[in-house]
Amino acid sequence: MEQLLKVGAITSTHGIRGEVKVFPMTDDAARFKKCKELILDTGKEKKIVQVEGVKFFKRLVILKFKGYDSINDIEAYKGKALYVTRENAVALEKDEYFIADLIGISVFDEHEREIGTLRDVIETGANDVYSVVTQEGKEILFPAIKDCILNVDIEKRQMHVHIMPGLLD
Repeated sequence: MEQLLKVGAITSTHGIRGEVKVFPMTDDAARFKKCKELILDTGKEKKIVQVEGVKFFKRLVILKFKGYDSINDIEAYKGKALYVTRENAVALEKDEYFIADLIGISVFDEHEREIGTLRDVIETGANDVYSVVTQEGKEILFPAIKDCILNVDIEKRQMHVHIMPGLLD
């Protein structure tokens, strides 16, 4: 399992006082209000940055990091990812999973036949959709609903699904 979970990416600077605009990669952007520190992947190293301020603008989060007080201090980090440790991640409800834990998981039908590997999670308005690639390279989309997803075992890296009528057509 991944120990670092991506929560956002710096898209650009904001103003001249060292703030950055962040595209959130989390279901709840308000989680940034509770963040005291994040891990910034500079491309060369991962460094801990202390969150000093949080604002929201449209779909973006504007963050201010302690010790980064001018545009010159922060400009080099445009396009870089922000992470939290698994210990600092939001608590999950029953039947909720981190996308990072689902990617690469083996998918089986209810008769234990392997279907393929979960390649992507597509977030839609109603429910997520799991993109599974078969050994033949065909993509199958499974809605992340209880009627379709029977069981997910993160430890065993397995998911069991019910193939609903018409799903493979």
